[in-house]
Amino acid sequence: MRRRDFVAGSMAAALGALTPDFVAAAGRSPPNILFILADDMGYADLGCYGSRHIRTPVLDRLAAEGVKLTDAYSNSPVCSPTRLALMTGCYQTRWQTGLIEPFSAGEWGDHAIPDGQPTWPAVLRKAGYETALIGKWHLGDTDKGGPRQFGYEHFFGFLGGGIDYFTHEYRDKPALRRDGAAITREGYMTQLLADEAIQLIRRCASTRQRFALSLHFNAPHWPWEGPEDRGLGTHGPHYDGGSLATYARMVESMDHEIGRLLAELEKLELGGDTLVIFTSDNGGERFSDVWPFRGRKGLLLEGGIRVPVIVRFPRQLRAGVVSKQQMLSMDWMPTLLDAAGVSRADWPQLDGMSMLGALAGRGEIPRELFWKFQGHHQRAALRGRWKYYRLGGHEFLFDVAADSMERANRAQAQPATLKALADAWETWNEGMANDDSIPGFCDQARNLAEPLDTGPDSNCRPPKSS
Repeated sequence: MRRRDFVAGSMAAALGALTPDFVAAAGRSPPNILFILADDMGYADLGCYGSRHIRTPVLDRLAAEGVKLTDAYSNSPVCSPTRLALMTGCYQTRWQTGLIEPFSAGEWGDHAIPDGQPTWPAVLRKAGYETALIGKWHLGDTDKGGPRQFGYEHFFGFLGGGIDYFTHEYRDKPALRRDGAAITREGYMTQLLADEAIQLIRRCASTRQRFALSLHFNAPHWPWEGPEDRGLGTHGPHYDGGSLATYARMVESMDHEIGRLLAELEKLELGGDTLVIFTSDNGGERFSDVWPFRGRKGLLLEGGIRVPVIVRFPRQLRAGVVSKQQMLSMDWMPTLLDAAGVSRADWPQLDGMSMLGALAGRGEIPRELFWKFQGHHQRAALRGRWKYYRLGGHEFLFDVAADSMERANRAQAQPATLKALADAWETWNEGMANDDSIPGFCDQARNLAEPLDTGPDSNCRPPKSS
């Protein structure tokens, strides 16, 4: 299937499920947008998703005031590929750079986003929004490949991955930046990012400027450092240091800072006119909770790709709604363009679909979703309740609605369903990038001190630089 045909089919399904213009139907001006992204947070790390030991009153309240999705997925089980899909609204696997984790300048260029590829902040900036990224980028670790080249007017944060929460170093070098300049700050990274976001919102409120703010926390990504853990020496390999208590403090600190941000919106009387979204870039890692799933970051099992999603938009979305709408990270671009009132004639070609209609209770949109990941040569396809999963040379068929832990392999009991999904994956993959010279994610991690298990229960952890 050609890309044009695939995109056309996806867009037709999306347009058929929604009214022509979400904002015009509301009779109101476009909203402010606050998109909050956690890093490596497990599905059940929030109280409203069943956390057993982490307290998240702010995000629990946000879910009660908006819509909570139970069947949302990330485009990839790791960071950089998901962020590429998030920025472009397309399957990241359309490009070779979407097959690499972690992405860094080198053989494949300075940036993961292809030259000339539209991004949602670029489209919204053209539509009159002030756009900003505060936090983690990880789609190019040079200024040439940084966020200001791809639609963000302002940037405060870091270009790479696992920055230290106190020294703000990445790969033992200072990493904190404002726009194109290196800067230094004192303090815990989670709080610094929230401080910066509050300042931007205040500035936009003072001039009545609409804003589209991406707040990409590094929490609760390794290194395992809570707000009181300065100098504990946890900035070592991923499997060094940390505890459940430390991880809980990291998540609870993020929840507290989000609370400060939401309080500022209310103080400025912007709460009702701001679309707030909270989610994670992929499934959880070492200390996270992914119940009732199995698998972790690096695997296409549910624990590696099922993520929490909370959406609050008081003037359009009812409070206290729990939705089973299936979606991917790439759906956020069309959803945000829809919310901003950008005419669909001005949308670029997208694989994602706007979720606003489903979030507003207009009915679920049937989806057929696909994944591939270099680590262990994994592939997956989801159609309704049935999930096809291939790990190495082994094929599985899971009924994820009845068997969320993916324990019962229904491949022999449902051979026709297995074949249909496997064939659909092959057809989809014809339009994707393929390069066997790119090492698998776990192949890149072969220097880890602990062995890698390639079975379905394995926890494929990322290398230190991720």
